[in-house]
Amino acid sequence: MRSEAQIRESAVDSDFALEPLSTEDLEAMAEAGQEVAEIHRILAKTGDNIVGELLKNNGTFYEWDHYPPGDVYDHETHGQFYYHAHAPDQRFEGEHGHFHTFVRPKGMPPGIKPAAVTGFVKPEDPNDALSHLIAISMTPEGLPFRIFTVNRWVTGEVWYDAKDVTVLLDYFKIDHTQPSWPVNRWVTAMVQLYKPQIIELLEARDRKVSLWQQQNGDRDVFEDRELEVTSFLDIDPNKQIQAVAKQLLARQ
Repeated sequence: MRSEAQIRESAVDSDFALEPLSTEDLEAMAEAGQEVAEIHRILAKTGDNIVGELLKNNGTFYEWDHYPPGDVYDHETHGQFYYHAHAPDQRFEGEHGHFHTFVRPKGMPPGIKPAAVTGFVKPEDPNDALSHLIAISMTPEGLPFRIFTVNRWVTGEVWYDAKDVTVLLDYFKIDHTQPSWPVNRWVTAMVQLYKPQIIELLEARDRKVSLWQQQNGDRDVFEDRELEVTSFLDIDPNKQIQAVAKQLLARQ
């Protein structure tokens, strides 16, 4: 399971350079940032937040359970997400819980296939070969503060190489109203707002797994409970939005 030392080793440099990004990419990030900010603004008007909005009408909140029950799944795009919380001693410091985001094969473009890795078992239902994209940690106040990647065993996903998961980021979309239109739009926008950093995290994930396998050759790295968090980055959406706006302004 996760340890503080192992978590620190998985940190990615937060000093991310936006200058190499294309104007088109920056404009897409800016649009996503506007969506994130607007949803925060509207929820705050009634004292609400992303987590509370998702959990409302679900009764007592239990550790490990998925919220909403049965996850959120878009049957047109085949994007999926859920929110849950670990036991208090297994959470990040200051974390209430986190979102896990996925794309299932029916929503993947041609050419995306599971990686040929140790322990791969083809699911009976081909659409069960889902790929995890990124997790988003939330504070008790319902604000995002960290994004991170995980080892295969954590979510029971099928492993895809970082280069293929990178492609899938543009295919993740939850385009319906249930159980919460604001939350669905927010999760979708967060993936786009942080797309460049998520790509960096996915590449760091693959490097971490490769190094772990080299150092522990007698174990199945993808099922090794000592490797849980494979990369992470602390975030502040307001700072990301401002940085993107500044970079776009400089190009005008």
